[in-house]
Amino acid sequence: MKNCIRVLRAEHSWSQAELADRVGVSRNSINSIENGRFDPSLPLAFHIADAFGLTIEEVFERPAPPEKGT
Repeated sequence: MKNCIRVLRAEHSWSQAELADRVGVSRNSINSIENGRFDPSLPLAFHIADAFGLTIEEVFERPAPPEKGT
């Protein structure tokens, strides 16, 4: 899932470890989410968005729906 966490962290001058502490996960989890290797649970996505004072939709890009077959 695409996201703008890296940009938001930079705007707040937060390291991955600082964001991780704010939302209660490991730095490795934040790294994996930023790089699209791990999709956060819905509660974690809310915590991340809340840490930045944003909505989930402002932090995470909704994946395109699968195309319908013919």
